[in-house]
Amino acid sequence: MEQDNGGLIGVLLVNLGGPDSLAAVRPFLFNLFSDREIIRLGPSFLQRPLAYLISSLRSGKTREAYALIGGRSPINEITRAQAEALERNLKNSTANIQRSGVTVAVGMRYWNPYLEDVIGELQGQGIRRLLVLSLYPHYSVATTGSSLAHLHKILAAYPGITAHAIESWYDHPRYIDALAGQIRQGLDAFGLRAGSRPAGHGDDIELLFSAHSLPMKFIEEGDPYVDHIMGTIRAVAEKISVPWSLSYQSKSGPVAWLEPSTEQMLKELARKGVKNLLVVPVSFVSDHIETLYEIDILYKQMAADLGIHLERIPSLNTVPQFIAALEEIVLKGIEEAGWAE
Repeated sequence: MEQDNGGLIGVLLVNLGGPDSLAAVRPFLFNLFSDREIIRLGPSFLQRPLAYLISSLRSGKTREAYALIGGRSPINEITRAQAEALERNLKNSTANIQRSGVTVAVGMRYWNPYLEDVIGELQGQGIRRLLVLSLYPHYSVATTGSSLAHLHKILAAYPGITAHAIESWYDHPRYIDALAGQIRQGLDAFGLRAGSRPAGHGDDIELLFSAHSLPMKFIEEGDPYVDHIMGTIRAVAEKISVPWSLSYQSKSGPVAWLEPSTEQMLKELARKGVKNLLVVPVSFVSDHIETLYEIDILYKQMAADLGIHLERIPSLNTVPQFIAALEEIVLKGIEEAGWAE
């Protein structure tokens, strides 16, 4: 029987998802490449057959990469841990939502727990008001846009649920503070505590902000992703005075992607004589294959071959300052939706 919890507010954290075993790699890739919002594989009727072909061809190499980071993606458990920490913060909050109460859930776009299943569970818990928070800080039609469009279709079958979505938060002050804090920890890996040297000093180390790449076509059609990425970097640069560059990683497929790629940028920095490089995975809020394999293994070895000592900042994951940022973002969203009491 369906439970009626009156004013209970649901908060849904939306993320990409990732394979939870090596056997899940191929079906996960199939789900990913089946999404025409990310990449269009010929005419629409060929999308799924081509996605099946590509996922089959790529699954072997991708399984090898996942095997090197524990045989699965940690993004699912990290996102659940973020949800649990956020729910604790919200329940202890002094904000005026105590009478309603809040429950925080996780929904993934391309793997378990699928958005479709989570929405049904939330309705069964009596959720009638749903705040949707995309865990992509920077809006793109290929990430947040695709997830919200898919969620909108799902919610059409649940007319009793009213949803309010937070689409981006790339310049939220607490998020910027959390990211800057992780960069300062990363600087410690080089024995360079930011507070122990004069502002502006740091010519012996550079930051490389590495963002997930997108097909150039999205940007040409007005996608704000690059503008949002730059907004985050500029805000961080006001707090940490270290030379920086921006590159893009994780491209796939034959279309033109954002440049420079991280591989290209490593070679350019080596030509400039950079010896110490701290990578900031700016578009990611939790560890997964792009941080644990692509940066920590692939790019680290590439940098070493070029004579560069590469380190990566610790991911935000469940850092208290980051969870506090999510709390503020959620509370503001609840207020904007008119649900604060």
